Amino acid sequence: MNATLVAVALSLLSAVAYAAAAVAQERLAARTADTGTGLVRLLGTGAWWWSVLLNAGGALLHVTALAFGPLTLVQPLGALTLVAAVPLGARIAGRRVSGVEWRGTALTLLGLAALLITASGPAPDDTLSLPEAVAVAGVTAVLIGLLSRRGARPGLRHATASGFASGVASALTQTVTVAATDRAGPLLSARVIVVAVLVAAFAMGGLLLSQTAYRGGLGAPLALVTLANPVAAAIIGLTLLGERLQGGIAGLALAAVGAAAAARGVVILARRPREIRPPDQPPTAPPVPAPHIPAPGIPAQPDPDTRDAQAFDRA
Repeated sequence: MNATLVAVALSLLSAVAYAAAAVAQERLAARTADTGTGLVRLLGTGAWWWSVLLNAGGALLHVTALAFGPLTLVQPLGALTLVAAVPLGARIAGRRVSGVEWRGTALTLLGLAALLITASGPAPDDTLSLPEAVAVAGVTAVLIGLLSRRGARPGLRHATASGFASGVASALTQTVTVAATDRAGPLLSARVIVVAVLVAAFAMGGLLLSQTAYRGGLGAPLALVTLANPVAAAIIGLTLLGERLQGGIAGLALAAVGAAAAARGVVILARRPREIRPPDQPPTAPPVPAPHIPAPGIPAQPDPDTRDAQAFDRA
């Protein structure tokens, strides 16, 4: 089978696994918000480990796809995670996908595709050196720290930080894969060991950041994760791997239009109100006040309505 087709098929399976993991994480985050349970207490539950296994499966498929195809092919296909997660989340919640959700998803994906088309040039060097990998890790760690500060829209900022962490982890994963399979050098060189540790750190950091981001719902945070992930990889490719921007002036215009469309899609998904309860759950009846029971030794006071009726009878 053609290596490109293998890379595409593995990328599609990876997107489905990531989508299922995102839905599981969103449901876990909803439990923390509805019950008031701390997130740390739920990290060891079965739902948490289920999402971890799904993320690990998606990452393994993604790494395998990178062995058959370039980063500029595999990374854009990760946007299909959003396509799979939105209807999957609605299905589990027992509702239909709204037209607003479809419109926001479509705009985000179209904008993302336009951005990636303009930055899909061939790369003369598809790996990072050890100093470059450490520099990328340092800049990304600072950026994640800035996005994780307290303030407005914490879910969207955490989602952006998660996407950057995952995108950098993917770029570093390709470096580890190529370096480890290079027969000219040692299998466990210093570059392979250090970059592998960085991959593990950013992958786990992205997972925890996305878990906190999904407390506000699935649509907009997942859209930002899906958008920031390949954008981070594209920036690394343009600045460090020698990839070039395609199309000249027309490419810049297409990238601008794509950025605007993707931003609009994220805004649409962010404005969709989160469901408080399933649609088929009937509203709860107002509580019935308990009857007043006087304390021992204190004469019972007549009910106001009964007192008024007795006064009317005497009259």
